[in-house]
Amino acid sequence: MTKTIVVGVDDSESASAAARKAAELALAFDGELHVLSAYGKFEAETFRSGSEEIHFTTEKDASDVASSVVAELRRDFPGLTLSYSPLEGKPGEALVQAAERLDADVIVVGNKRVQGIARVLGSIARDVAAHAPCDVYIAHTHQRR
Repeated sequence: MTKTIVVGVDDSESASAAARKAAELALAFDGELHVLSAYGKFEAETFRSGSEEIHFTTEKDASDVASSVVAELRRDFPGLTLSYSPLEGKPGEALVQAAERLDADVIVVGNKRVQGIARVLGSIARDVAAHAPCDVYIAHTHQRR
């Protein structure tokens, strides 16, 4: 049985770790992995990772990030069926919509911003888990501080 797995990425180590976990799952289940990256059409979306800021303002920026992650995964998981695409919208909402459209079996997200004060204010993982049309795998990608 082929499994359809989706993972959302940005240009962070946490997202790369989640993508690697998603690739491992897809390989184990003889599935296909869709690597997706969100972008904002009218204003820049800003994601903070420590002191680093990443701005996705265009479809091309998001496509470039997803393409880069897929290139790494192809090198490390040569037999895996992979695709990538940019998604317009907020990351959590865009992942859920893509999972619905692709009839995904699993959405993989990292645990970044799932602990501390950020868990109260919100996280992509929480948003996805609340609205996902399928199973959600929250990969341990970010250490507690």
